[in-house]
Amino acid sequence: MRIETKTQKIDERLQLESGRILESYELVYETYGELNEDKSNVIVICHALAGSHHAAGRYGSEAKAGWWDKFIGDGKVVDTSKYFVICSNNLGSSFGSTNPLSIDPSTKKEYRLKFPILTISDIVKAQMALYEKLGIKKAVAVIGGSMGGMQALCYAIEFPEFTDTIIALATTAYTRPWAIATNKIAIEAIRHDPVFKNGLYDKEDLEANGLPGLAIGRMAGLIAYLSPSLFNEKFGREYSSKDGLYELFGRFEVERYLEYNAYSFPKVFDPLSYLYICKTMNIFDAGRNKDKLEDAFEKVKSNLHLIAFEDDMLFFPEEMEEIRDIMIKLGKEDQVTYKLINSKSGHDSFLVEVDKFEEHTRNILEGK
Repeated sequence: MRIETKTQKIDERLQLESGRILESYELVYETYGELNEDKSNVIVICHALAGSHHAAGRYGSEAKAGWWDKFIGDGKVVDTSKYFVICSNNLGSSFGSTNPLSIDPSTKKEYRLKFPILTISDIVKAQMALYEKLGIKKAVAVIGGSMGGMQALCYAIEFPEFTDTIIALATTAYTRPWAIATNKIAIEAIRHDPVFKNGLYDKEDLEANGLPGLAIGRMAGLIAYLSPSLFNEKFGREYSSKDGLYELFGRFEVERYLEYNAYSFPKVFDPLSYLYICKTMNIFDAGRNKDKLEDAFEKVKSNLHLIAFEDDMLFFPEEMEEIRDIMIKLGKEDQVTYKLINSKSGHDSFLVEVDKFEEHTRNILEGK
């Protein structure tokens, strides 16, 4: 599989939903496979909160493959011997696209807390500008899970001619209080961490020592991304062999797991980006300024394929069922499918239990 990572600078102004303007911006993106002559074999992949443009494959001696490597590659569900796959790093993210630590051209200083609030629609609009630069007019499909699924829904509603196939996994049409509350833990932990310094932290200090507030927030996320049954099966009540049961800070294995994964996170993900992305997710509403959600989904022209996961505790299956029901109410029952996966990995099932929906997805892409 051919992998390429590139950066596209876009000098046109991006009018944001907030009323703010980005005079120019950069998007880092990764591509897999070969673009055919008429550019008709494109599949767009949208990533989740902590994801990046690196969706599949490995570079050189890289230890860990891209975040959806089970799903994308030669001969896999999204077959890169057939399709040209593109995944952009979202605006605001930590992995190279314009974000709070980028330079504001008007001040020649880092944006920091002066970076504009972004919506999912802003992120998708920026990606569409990238495709225009690349001469891509239409995609075979747009596929995304979680925050990536929010983007997929925005493509369906706001750019209804761009693709005939939308596949949205483990997502929602609007963020409910449960998910907002989960994000609130991270927001408060970061804001009140003395190391954060009201957004004026030293980047080198974070790379060396991390940010405890972001680690704590990440723990809350990890709990919401998984499920009680998975925790029971994976950890039970096993206690660390290195710690004493009657030590105050002795740990169960589940605590060790949370510590290991959470405290390494701030060394690779910027806290300001995390704050801005949480805000983006919290304010997401596919209906936005409409009186009814139905008004937004009335615009959908593509086939909308929804995949939910039984034990998802971040975006519950009934949230995707609501989208299906709206489509049916609008007389678009021939344009929507809904599949509930008997999952065991919680919200993260869309990343790790690919085998349970790969045939279904392959059939969608093959028009079956």
